[in-house]
Amino acid sequence: MERLTTGCVTEQHRPTAGTGVLAGGAAYDMSSGEISRARGFVREFLTDAQSLHGLDVSARALDVAQLVVSELATNVCKYAPGPCLLDLEVDGGMLGITMWDSGSVLPTALRADPARAGQHGLEIVLAVCQSFEVRREPVGKRVRVGISLLDGPQDDPAGPTPW
Repeated sequence: MERLTTGCVTEQHRPTAGTGVLAGGAAYDMSSGEISRARGFVREFLTDAQSLHGLDVSARALDVAQLVVSELATNVCKYAPGPCLLDLEVDGGMLGITMWDSGSVLPTALRADPARAGQHGLEIVLAVCQSFEVRREPVGKRVRVGISLLDGPQDDPAGPTPW
């Protein structure tokens, strides 16, 4: 197991023995500077998945995963300041991204409004992910999304999407 520690950030990458699952996690004391660290953790995790474990990860998936984590982390900074846990899990051709924070308010997408400036993060996440789930925890909430790591014939995500 590889363990990296930088200040308040704890990051781990670990293959789960015998399951074909690659997992990693990081803990952040969420401030705006931590958003770029979270994106970097995702980039490093998926780059290692490719180079060290031979997993297929499309350029689209790498970009989408970083975008999604950036949007989720931004919401934590804005609405649930404090600690945040980020878990990544590759199982087959899917990347699971789970983010826990201490805020109790569940996110909801706003109605489309071309005049609205900002607050489009959840709309973006819903548009690019193959699955989305949010659930309340005894403390805070947990948001989990799924992203296809592989591309279909038109460079779109491979596999079914519920949207």
